[in-house]
Amino acid sequence: MNQPKSPITFEQLPDSAYIRLRQLVGAVLPFSSATLWRKCRRGEFPPPVRMSAGVTAWQVGQVRVWLKDPIKYQVPQHAAKAVRRL
Repeated sequence: MNQPKSPITFEQLPDSAYIRLRQLVGAVLPFSSATLWRKCRRGEFPPPVRMSAGVTAWQVGQVRVWLKDPIKYQVPQHAAKAVRRL
């Protein structure tokens, strides 16, 4: 009999993978989606990537860099400007 596969965890994802908002908030990040977007606009969190209309995600490797040292993390200036346009 086939056993159902358990979902892949954040730790199992490769750095090149992308993760969506609902997978980040609560499971990986200790704050709300509103705080996440505020941090993105301020350049205090990695910028999201617009995958398609209505689909926005964050690169796992960039989130891991932030998780290692969230206080010192700063987004490059050109990337922070792109977040303001989302």
